[in-house]
Amino acid sequence: MAAKLAALAPDRPLVYALPRGGVPVAVEIARALRAPLDLILVRKIGAPGAAEVALGAVVEGKSPETVINEDVRKATGVDDAYLERARQHELIELERRRAQYLGSRTRLEPTGHTAIVVDDGLATGATAKAALIAIKRQGAEKIILAIPVAPEETLAELRRHADIVVCLHPATNFTRVGAFYSDFHQLTDEETIGLLRQEWAEAGSTASDPDRRRIAVPPLGLVGDLCVPPDPRGIILFAHGSGSSRLSPRNIAVADRLNSEGFATLLLDLLTADEANDRRNIFDIPLLDERRLEAAIWIGAEPDIADLPLGLFGASTGAGAAMLAAAELQGRVAAVVSRGGRPDLAGPRLAEVKAPTLFIVGGDDQEVRALNRKALASLQCDKLLRVVPNATNLFEEPGALEAVTELASAWFQHHLPPPAQVRTPAPVERQAAASISTAAALRAAAEPLPSLENPEFSATFDRFAEARVVLLGEASHGTSEFYRARAAITRRLIERHGFTIVAVEADWPDAASIDRYVRQRPHRAVTSAPFSRFPTWMWRNKDVDAFVRFLRDHNAARLPDQRVGFYGLDLYNMTASIAAVLAYLDRIDPQAATVARERYACLFALVARAGRLWTRFADPRLCTMRAAGNAHPRRPPAKGTSVCTPEWRRLLRRNAKRPSGGRCRTLLSDHVFWRARIVEPT
Repeated sequence: MAAKLAALAPDRPLVYALPRGGVPVAVEIARALRAPLDLILVRKIGAPGAAEVALGAVVEGKSPETVINEDVRKATGVDDAYLERARQHELIELERRRAQYLGSRTRLEPTGHTAIVVDDGLATGATAKAALIAIKRQGAEKIILAIPVAPEETLAELRRHADIVVCLHPATNFTRVGAFYSDFHQLTDEETIGLLRQEWAEAGSTASDPDRRRIAVPPLGLVGDLCVPPDPRGIILFAHGSGSSRLSPRNIAVADRLNSEGFATLLLDLLTADEANDRRNIFDIPLLDERRLEAAIWIGAEPDIADLPLGLFGASTGAGAAMLAAAELQGRVAAVVSRGGRPDLAGPRLAEVKAPTLFIVGGDDQEVRALNRKALASLQCDKLLRVVPNATNLFEEPGALEAVTELASAWFQHHLPPPAQVRTPAPVERQAAASISTAAALRAAAEPLPSLENPEFSATFDRFAEARVVLLGEASHGTSEFYRARAAITRRLIERHGFTIVAVEADWPDAASIDRYVRQRPHRAVTSAPFSRFPTWMWRNKDVDAFVRFLRDHNAARLPDQRVGFYGLDLYNMTASIAAVLAYLDRIDPQAATVARERYACLFALVARAGRLWTRFADPRLCTMRAAGNAHPRRPPAKGTSVCTPEWRRLLRRNAKRPSGGRCRTLLSDHVFWRARIVEPT
């Protein structure tokens, strides 16, 4: 097909694929012609009561086009209002699909170009016909339809709408398109996106260069190289048992391929330079596993990659650590690949791994091959062992590393769904075209709710069950109805869907008192009652009191680590917050408490009176500053000190083990201002 098109010498060609089936064909054509590649998305408008009957089609573009089958319209008597509603509905879906497949890439405009419309074959040709008509209206200078196979009668109709039709197999006895292919499997969205990204990378036409940066994972500052391409579809964490894995040419080659297909990658040294000098550390699988977990927590705290599906890539003893990490993190890990590794070192915990796992071994690496077969038998998840013929453990033979790269890429493409496919609440339908007003879009998206007394009220919010965070806020803030509605929704998400955190717009020391109460923990004396400062009405009311009693009763029947927590997100009372931190540090790390007092000193106003400087503190133990001219030398802060409470540390570790679509199962009230990380004390 590409050779036939090249012979036509098209002027300024642009290649448009009809997804999904047309993408593999279009990729090869774009490569041969060295032409830019884009998609042309079409959605059918079904007739009322007979959705399978094509009344028309909507074709996306800078100015979306609608193509109507006038014969069907006359037969069904459809009016303009029906067509406009259907058109707006399909435009929103087209916008969603374009974002899913193409991200933020700029649409290629056909004006003044030769537009080559490509599909893998045609039956009725209705979709291709709509695409040809629309692309002509959008200003294409010349239109070529390129298809491998189609029935003769369909081609006759389409020649009326294209300047040139190139078909390799015009069929007189046509049955189905798949009959002309040896492999005609249904192309997945993952495969489609991977093919597009690979072509764009090879053509050097990505929307922008990947973001590459050197990072350090706390608490030891483990060095890693992070690469985040535009619109990443997932992140792959690489790690090896030695301290030089991020510089491994083999891992870099695999990472580069994954970057070209839209995956972010983090190549990380699991050991410090000194640790790597001790060969025993390379086989310390629990240690390597702990470092992987720290990296996963770090990823979860970075805004641009936190919500991406996570894959693990391990080699040598790092494969054992990868398997342990997958067992620990459970649903947070979407897929695992081991290259010539020792997954058997994970021992009995292999049975706990849930993520689809691929073992790649060299055909000539008999010992490791046997160990991988043994490990494979212990896995209870989706699993596969692939052998690269004539390859040894380092895959240095010609073509061996390329085979590893191909296998790993295909595995991650299949098992890491693009973020757009993660099940999240349906967004409010955005304005898809200038013809729909903001008010109309809001009116179309709004839906009536049952009364608060109706059990169906809270059930309405089951659609958010798989969300990672649910934000609750409304226009009636402060009314009894507001608090009762928020309590009903929260109870539903806790009781039916396993949410375990309620985070509220409130002072965190005050909320901590409520948290101890609802989780059946010992009471601690406080200087003032919780929520006794302005605005007291926000939390000291009967509706909140009833909700707090529910939380305590709910937790009473559960184990301590399964109880729902109540957390504050704000610092309305800074002095009380500081005092709470210092009280904690005094118990667990007095040296860190001393450093904290010195640092907190700068937060308080210094008032000049009678030629003296004095500082007013809520806690007199904070007073570390002396009169002007008599300041004492300060000790340097202790390296790696921590103000992270055990509760938050447990919360963050649990957060890392959750899948990205449901991690931490958190309810946040109105506002979120924080992003926490673990810093371990030394």
